[in-house]
Amino acid sequence: MTTPAHKIVVCMGSACFARGNTTTIQAVQDYIKSKELQDKVEIMGTLCQQKCREGPNIQVDDECICGVDAATLPALLDKKLGL
Repeated sequence: MTTPAHKIVVCMGSACFARGNTTTIQAVQDYIKSKELQDKVEIMGTLCQQKCREGPNIQVDDECICGVDAATLPALLDKKLGL
C-alpha cells in the first residue's frame, strides 16, 4: 500500500462544525471521489486547530486554510493539490 501524496484535515471542533464544516467534509469527499483521488489523498478529521474565530478551517498538507466555503472548495483544492 502506498502513502497518499496529500493529506486534508477537516476541523470538526464545535466552532468550525457550527460554521459549516459539516458540509465541508462532504464536499471534500465528493471532490476526492469525482477526481478519482482516493489513493492520492488522505482525509482526516480533527477536534480543533486553534483558529476557531477564523473558521471553518481545513488543513491541506501543512497549510491551514481558514474561512473555507464549500462552494469555493473545488477551486481551492484544485490549486492546493496541483490539479
